[in-house]
Amino acid sequence: TFQKNVLTELRKWKVSLIEHHKRQMRQEKEKHAAHVRRLSNEVENLKELLHTYEISLGRKDEVISSLTEALETQKERRELMRKFTLWRIQHVKAKQEEYANRIADKQFRTALMKKVWAAWRALSEENWKEKVAKACQLRAEDVCVQLTNDYEAKIAELTATLEQTKSEILRLHSEREQYEDTMKKAFMRGVCALNLEAMTMFQGK
Repeated sequence: TFQKNVLTELRKWKVSLIEHHKRQMRQEKEKHAAHVRRLSNEVENLKELLHTYEISLGRKDEVISSLTEALETQKERRELMRKFTLWRIQHVKAKQEEYANRIADKQFRTALMKKVWAAWRALSEENWKEKVAKACQLRAEDVCVQLTNDYEAKIAELTATLEQTKSEILRLHSEREQYEDTMKKAFMRGVCALNLEAMTMFQGK
């Protein structure tokens, strides 16, 4: 009996040990599977990241190529601008020299004309003064005559207006006196009528 119990306990312990071992194996397998899945996911993520890096590197190459082309274009444009600026400076200098020569010629002609004008003016100044004095005198006389005529006409117009205004004032005064006389007569007639009516009333009483 004791042996049976011992064997029974040994079997139970063996079964328990086997179950425990199976559980540990299952847990280890699950951990291993989870670890493998995690590693697989990391590998996939790394593949995607590698693909992204490859695309980024390709784009960087394109950007570098574009920038290189832009720099070359900029260099060419700068060279063209430098050549154009040099040509422009030379053109402006030529224009300035031409303008300076033209101004010098003009100044020379102006000085020559001033000398000729001064000589001619010195010769004809006396005759010119007499002609100008006569012309100014005639013009002044014409202006004086015109102003006199204009003022006389204005005075005549104002005199006529003044006479007309005086006549209008006299007429208004006359109308006012007639109006006042008429009002006085009407007032007196009203007073007489009231007096007669009052006398009639007193006599009747």
